[in-house]
Amino acid sequence: MRDAYGARSAEYVELFGGIDAAAEADRTAVLAWARGLAGPVVDVGCGPGQWTNFLSEHDLEIEGIDPTPEFVGAAQRRHPGVRFRIGQAEHLDVDDESLGGILAWYSLIHIDPALINSALTEFARGLRPGGGLALGFFEGPELASFDHAVTTAYYWPLALLSARIEACGFTVTGVDRRTAPHARTHGFITAIRKPHSTNG
Repeated sequence: MRDAYGARSAEYVELFGGIDAAAEADRTAVLAWARGLAGPVVDVGCGPGQWTNFLSEHDLEIEGIDPTPEFVGAAQRRHPGVRFRIGQAEHLDVDDESLGGILAWYSLIHIDPALINSALTEFARGLRPGGGLALGFFEGPELASFDHAVTTAYYWPLALLSARIEACGFTVTGVDRRTAPHARTHGFITAIRKPHSTNG
């Protein structure tokens, strides 16, 4: 995946590198989610950094991570006042319970469904109890792969992905889908990290 995106990074930056390429409804939804967070935020799979910069401009303490060096380099050049580094969903390289929020905007779409719990569990490790998670993804009536322009991606039903998220230590707080002509259905899930359980 890293090499596939690296090979098409210039094309991707040209098409999607600005926040204006995101639907207004998505910008509104992500910003509303972000305003309820307390603590540092990581934008996982940040690409050229458009969402990281957008949230930084709204006064969030945020850094973007991405496994593709070409994207991290482009993000650093385009947004020199924002922090970016190499990183990936399955290994955030943050302290336990150190984050107030994680944004994963279409950054889990290429992960084999049998392996996605590794990323979700890592998100739960990095978030403080009560910390927020927001995911954007391709929504569909059943779990299925398709030929994405870069590499194989997956459709997830809202209910199924919500169940996976909850099984990894979260409480889902919101689900939404949006359809548009000539576009794949967009899914959006927000969740909070469950507090530690107590006995007695």
